[in-house]
Amino acid sequence: MKNKYFKPRRAFDFSPHPYDLGIFTGLKQGFEDNHFLSNLWQMPEQEYAGYYQHHLSYFLKNNPDNEKEFFNYVFITVQNRIKHYEGQDPHSSDHAKYMHRVQKLRLFQEYLNSINKWHPGKTKDEIIISKEEEIRKLKNQIDGLKEELKAARKLETEYHINIADGQLLTVVDLFKKIEDLNVDGKELVFAQFQILWAKMLCKYFRHGSKEINFDTVRRYFPGDKENPGVRSASVPAKNQIYNIVPIKKRG
Repeated sequence: MKNKYFKPRRAFDFSPHPYDLGIFTGLKQGFEDNHFLSNLWQMPEQEYAGYYQHHLSYFLKNNPDNEKEFFNYVFITVQNRIKHYEGQDPHSSDHAKYMHRVQKLRLFQEYLNSINKWHPGKTKDEIIISKEEEIRKLKNQIDGLKEELKAARKLETEYHINIADGQLLTVVDLFKKIEDLNVDGKELVFAQFQILWAKMLCKYFRHGSKEINFDTVRRYFPGDKENPGVRSASVPAKNQIYNIVPIKKRG
């Protein structure tokens, strides 16, 4: 049967693609599968995908939209060769060589399984079992995500703290002053990222019973307080109504 699956090396081409099959005189008809598999003996696993895709591209040029046929041919070829080597006399002087080849073929088979969309070589029951296992794993993932979502929603609320109309920046100023407070030489509160203050205001507060625009408040909390940038802003003096001062400790 004429080779249609694997890209052959052109005769007397001394600069062939490394994945092309054959020797300097070309690819001998009927030995395509041997050449394809023998390249795997020394090939690192990282090259399996490129090797497979190289020959798949060759096949699809003359057999478009028929990737399944190519995959099935390669899969069954590998499967049959594994059976062949495993069926050899274990006391043969070539036993170690055969086992090495089986090991390489199984590694390549694992790659094929990772891209397998058609399940050649499996019985209907095996496919069903495999799919049921996939479904079980997905259900477990969904259950885990549901628990995570449930835990995340514990702090959610449909109610909000309302800021008097026109006093949003007054509250922003208070937040900034709280951020500057110290207790025994240590910061009273600390946010690794300034944007957290803006997020907290927008999530848990309302201004005049309306949602707070995130972009309105984020510019008052620049990422770098030492170099705030041109897009940042300071709270106007008219909104700096309150000071937070410590009470005097009684002796």
